[in-house]
Amino acid sequence: MHPLVHLSLIWTAVFVAIIAAKKTRLTPVLFFLFMGFTLVNLGILPRESDLFIREFAELGIIFIMFALGFEESTDHFVASIKKNWGIAFFGALGPFLVTYLIADRIWEDPDTSLMCALAMTATAVSLTMVSLRSEGLQNSAVATRIMTSAVIDDIGSLIAVAIVVPLAVGGESLTMYSVATTAAKAILFFVLVTVVGGWIFPHRLRGWISRVPFIGKYGVIHILTFDEGRQATLAVLLVALVFGLAATYFGFHPAVGAYMAGLIVKEEYFRTGDDGRFVQDTPSTNVVYEETKRIVDNAAFSWVGPVFFVDLGAKLIFDLDIFIDAVPIALLLFGALFVVQISSAALAARYTGDMSWHQSLMIGFGMLGRAELAFVVMDIAYVQNSIIPTNAFFTLMIAAFFLNIAVPLSINWWRPHYDRAEASRVAS
Repeated sequence: MHPLVHLSLIWTAVFVAIIAAKKTRLTPVLFFLFMGFTLVNLGILPRESDLFIREFAELGIIFIMFALGFEESTDHFVASIKKNWGIAFFGALGPFLVTYLIADRIWEDPDTSLMCALAMTATAVSLTMVSLRSEGLQNSAVATRIMTSAVIDDIGSLIAVAIVVPLAVGGESLTMYSVATTAAKAILFFVLVTVVGGWIFPHRLRGWISRVPFIGKYGVIHILTFDEGRQATLAVLLVALVFGLAATYFGFHPAVGAYMAGLIVKEEYFRTGDDGRFVQDTPSTNVVYEETKRIVDNAAFSWVGPVFFVDLGAKLIFDLDIFIDAVPIALLLFGALFVVQISSAALAARYTGDMSWHQSLMIGFGMLGRAELAFVVMDIAYVQNSIIPTNAFFTLMIAAFFLNIAVPLSINWWRPHYDRAEASRVAS
């Protein structure tokens, strides 16, 4: 099949999936995966993707992860850590442990167990926010707590993936030396990101860096505002690619670098003066920032990123024996995660986040979803590095599907109880 024909079929599938997502109020990611699975098993898409599609899908991962990081306000995120560390930590620890124990019992391989656990740790922010928005709760206190906790979980999962994958791919045993070496590389990379984000990117440079030739005089703000901001999208995507390449140099997946790049690019870098105006009296900051964000989101979630998910779904070649084998384990994993995720997040929200019980349970329901990052981890583990076996891949995909279905259903079911408790709390 010609690569462009392949791409046109994928984009058609993406369009159909988005329509289905709008009708059902579920995340499009589920339908992207389903369309890939359906088309490859009907023989419409080839079982082996062309190099062009594989590289295009890889670019999609980078765009998706950068867009997710770009959506998060770094200052708001840092300020929220103190309130939400417990929800993030315990809300991730419970699912990680229960998934690891089940995977270890079934497949008896530490690398498989670790990657399965990491895939099932990261909460799907987009799915939860869509579900909360449909209930009119997108600006509530629970939405803020869920979003911040999910971002903390995602960063933690990415750091763990950065450490575990090189060890698993290299075939090294988990000795103190191998773990320490890989952890040191991870720390060095994140220190580099911190230095760039804290001392090189900001417009007002201080200390020794301000005296460095060229760098001391010009920063990323000048690149973003060049040509009245018309090249800002090109600039931020270039930053994402550079950080992704830097991550690969340290032995990590480019998605790790792209996500960190998104976190350190701030809205304030889209202006040049204290009055928020561009050179030559051009449009305001928000116009260029919002336009750049719109284009990045469009590329990540509408036409580049979805290729990754459809192509990933196309890796699910239906095999009755594997399917029969995977479904019982997936249902067991789903049931265990459903109970542990809700209880661990709700208890943490109640006792470390000072939330009421009705709010805590809503947070627990909101953290059930598994979407973008979970499937990126599955792709790294199964498609790119063959760390996990096929039946484990099927199991994780099915369990994630049921968890995602549970988010809007559980939030909708709990909403009347939540409203009554909120009204009572406000009245008192």
